[in-house]
Amino acid sequence: MAGARGALVGWGVRDRELSGVPVPHYGNRAGEFCYRLIRMVRVVLVDDQELMRVGLRMVLDAQEDVEVVAEADDGAAAVERARELAPDVVLMDVRMPGMDGVRATELIVGEELAKVLVMTTFDLDDYALSALRAGASGFLLKDTPPADLVSAVRSVDEGDAVVSPSVTRRLLDRFIGTGETKLRDDSVLESLTGREREVLVNMARGLSNGEIAERLYLSEATVKTHIGRILAKLELRDRVQAVVLAYETGLIRPGTE
Repeated sequence: MAGARGALVGWGVRDRELSGVPVPHYGNRAGEFCYRLIRMVRVVLVDDQELMRVGLRMVLDAQEDVEVVAEADDGAAAVERARELAPDVVLMDVRMPGMDGVRATELIVGEELAKVLVMTTFDLDDYALSALRAGASGFLLKDTPPADLVSAVRSVDEGDAVVSPSVTRRLLDRFIGTGETKLRDDSVLESLTGREREVLVNMARGLSNGEIAERLYLSEATVKTHIGRILAKLELRDRVQAVVLAYETGLIRPGTE
């Protein structure tokens, strides 16, 4: 979802929202005015704890390409902000009074208002898993390092799904158990090439695109191309669904490397 606003930035120095009047900066080698346009990732923060929202805002507002456009303290307010502002990403707590993050995710994703990235204090609780099933594009713990949080927001904005590698295996263990019985017929994978299967296996192990590229001796761009083809062939929405399918079909099993 393309952001509606941007910021004029000269050599990495944040200026202000694009207001229709270019604001030049000195800084190029010839001493002339210059500027560049950066598309902003517009974010709505949703958490019932004000202190948490303040901390998240500080991290995100420090980025030149991320803009916090609104905050909400429950799911109902989050849906209202999403309808009003059409943000790119909603960073959503899942446990809140009133409408929780699961129901809010269902509404926001169902109406295609924004992508949702859920966060929780509790490692892989039922709320977080339900939010992923409801269409959230990713899951992070609230103690995720700031750099990883920012990277996740950008990745979700770009259409990728984010599940922290440190919790991917536990996520799948909770989703489908650790038994040997397949939940889906592996014939759905027949359309994949050998290389695409390799990429899918490594996605299911929680590797990032860069790590997959290094392991398979490919460029990161090639990995992204393979992932796009995997999603298209299997008619999947995002990376999370692809990982779940890999486990459900027995392509990879929990507890294996």
